[in-house]
Amino acid sequence: MMVCMSRVWQRGSGFAARLRKRDWVCKSASLSVRYYSTKTAPQIPGMEYQDAICTLNTLQTNASSLEQVRRERSHPQQQLQAMRGFLERAGLMVEELDHLNIIHVTGTKGKGSTCAFTEQILRSYGFRTGFYSSPHLVQVRERIRINGQPIGKELFTKYFWQVYGRLDETKDAHGGTMPAYFRFLTILAFHVFLQEKVDLAVIEVGIGGAYDCTNIIRRPWVCGISSLGIDHTQILGDTIEKIAWQKGGIFKPGVPAFTVKQPEDALAVLRDRAKEIRCPLWVCPELDEYQADCGPLRLGLAGQHQRSNASLALQLSHTWLQKRCLPDKSLPSSSVETSGVLRAASFKPSPIMVKGLADTEWPGRNQTLKHGAVTYFLDGAHTMRSMQACVHWFREIAAQHERNASGPVARVLLFNATGERDSAAMLKALVPCHFDFAVFCPNITEVIASCNADQQNFNVSVENMLTRCLDNERSWRLHNSLEDNKGTQLLIEGSLPLVPEKKADTLVFPCILSALQWITQGRDSVLADPAKRVFPVKPSVMAKAAPLCEAAEIHVLITGSLHLVGGVLKHLDPATSK
Repeated sequence: MMVCMSRVWQRGSGFAARLRKRDWVCKSASLSVRYYSTKTAPQIPGMEYQDAICTLNTLQTNASSLEQVRRERSHPQQQLQAMRGFLERAGLMVEELDHLNIIHVTGTKGKGSTCAFTEQILRSYGFRTGFYSSPHLVQVRERIRINGQPIGKELFTKYFWQVYGRLDETKDAHGGTMPAYFRFLTILAFHVFLQEKVDLAVIEVGIGGAYDCTNIIRRPWVCGISSLGIDHTQILGDTIEKIAWQKGGIFKPGVPAFTVKQPEDALAVLRDRAKEIRCPLWVCPELDEYQADCGPLRLGLAGQHQRSNASLALQLSHTWLQKRCLPDKSLPSSSVETSGVLRAASFKPSPIMVKGLADTEWPGRNQTLKHGAVTYFLDGAHTMRSMQACVHWFREIAAQHERNASGPVARVLLFNATGERDSAAMLKALVPCHFDFAVFCPNITEVIASCNADQQNFNVSVENMLTRCLDNERSWRLHNSLEDNKGTQLLIEGSLPLVPEKKADTLVFPCILSALQWITQGRDSVLADPAKRVFPVKPSVMAKAAPLCEAAEIHVLITGSLHLVGGVLKHLDPATSK
């Protein structure tokens, strides 16, 4: 049984009696992996961080409740009303959020990067910043940041039990209801930012905008919409117009809003939404139009697609600063485009803004890590547009690294995709990268049971995750005109997982660690750490790795899912788990 469950039991029999064990068992071929969750309740003095995380995980939507959630989506206004109720039960009022001086950002692609740029710029001015984003990569604390850093375990634990305790104490009077995982974390973030007295809070929308639980915000100081595309179609709709309508739902009367260049149909919807809500809307200029003394602006985040995010961040931070420091000054000057949407004027970024853009870091997005002979390229792209941007970035950056390599380079793709996303289309976009191997695994950090509660996901079964990996492998083989071996299966022997025996350049592993260990072939000292259990594989599978052993360097692109990237970072950078 997990260590975190044991700790909760030790807190007292009365409390521990309310625990409920959930046994997640997957049997794919002979593979059997067990996962446990705990069902805990109110605040108890001395509860630790992992106890809080295990308790938080009980708020995840399990498989049996998904259908109920889908039904609730047909009454989205009720979701926002429910969110207000949970907020009040936690001891907060919607009106209190007005004091957080919020910058509210949505979009399909780039909203997290936009928030990161914006937060870094304003923090560079000396303001105390709060930043709420999702998902987390390694630890859930990453979602709630103060001055750019995830809140500490002690602070998270303290505020978690304050909020959870209030909600638990009032649940009997409200039909036993508790907020779902993301709703709870949103309430927790608001509570933390108010308690920690931040000067401003940058809030990233979860999904959509109009009915996202962050949209209980009444009076943000400025709103932003990054690049739009097709994603979360079951929730937001299957056309760019429907998605744009949802995203435009964060507009507020009289609150300035900015967006980047959008598809014409999407921009028309945003314009109509802004007019309906009486919200002034501007389209950001190209980044090249900002004239800085230092010449072309340098960005801390790689990739051409980050340029529009940086322009949006400049407009958001500039407008926030105007309202904070020059409250009587009019809104940004602009000209009118033919679309009827105002075009925001470029301006000369201050030296602090220039430095803020250059200093921005956002792990898991166009990130490069070099560990000796192995170089990892990490990007959590999970839509077609973001995958196209990822491919453009990878081909460019990998070519630079190959030119500097001391000899032949082996290219490996490590891929996973989740949910309703079109993984076949994303894999097709990756074909031109010419990988020597394509490796697939679920978003399971390691098969050996451990108290890795931060990365547990009960929204999908292990069996479904593994099946999806096999489907992804099949798609890759079809795209590359490789013969399809319908006998592919995950095998296990002596309680240790083995990769499938294949005659092509694709492999499926049962967890992230086993995949990374095979790809790196002992050439990454971090993964060769004795503390990390090595998964022995068949001699025939080891023979496949000859090109990896013979290459001067190994270049690995990890993409398709931010959760996959997070699981990889947990192993590559142990400090992220501390």
